[in-house]
Amino acid sequence: MYFFPHTPAVRSHVEAQTAFLNDMSKSMFRSFQQMCDLNIQLVQTLVEEGTLASQQVLSTDRQTELFSAASARAQPTTEKLRAYQQHISRLAADSQVELARVTEQHVQNTSRTARALVDEVARSTAEETERNIRNQQEAMRNVADPFARPNGEARATAGGNSEPQRGQQGAGQGGQQARSSQGGRPEGAQTH
Repeated sequence: MYFFPHTPAVRSHVEAQTAFLNDMSKSMFRSFQQMCDLNIQLVQTLVEEGTLASQQVLSTDRQTELFSAASARAQPTTEKLRAYQQHISRLAADSQVELARVTEQHVQNTSRTARALVDEVARSTAEETERNIRNQQEAMRNVADPFARPNGEARATAGGNSEPQRGQQGAGQGGQQARSSQGGRPEGAQTH
């Protein structure tokens, strides 16, 4: 996993994303809580209606009263179920509006911080790449001419300086030519 150093751009982007996620989770939790409350109210209402209907059915003496009592309790229950469906629809619409508001509020800030983070990563990567290229070029120069000094002169070889040896060889050849012009006589020989 690649970890980017803690810079102001990273910190601001993480803070923007955290704020976005916090507000989004608060909105979703609030909607979920309202849905749970609505479901609890529905169950309580249905239990109350069922209890009232069973009391009326048990307290009736005739069959005709039994059916009228059951039908009398069915109408309010149907109305309450219809009201529950309307509440659910309104709650879903409100939740979507709230999530859209939170998203609109945070997306611009998160996008801006993400753009700043991308720019910083690109700049840092370009600097790192340029630094690596310079290091590689320097390493290649050192490999290409390992005996070069920083001022451009070549170092003396392990056996000594090669230039003076060439000069001495030239002087030795010049001395032999001079001797041969004297007649090829050895140095110790006398002339008569």
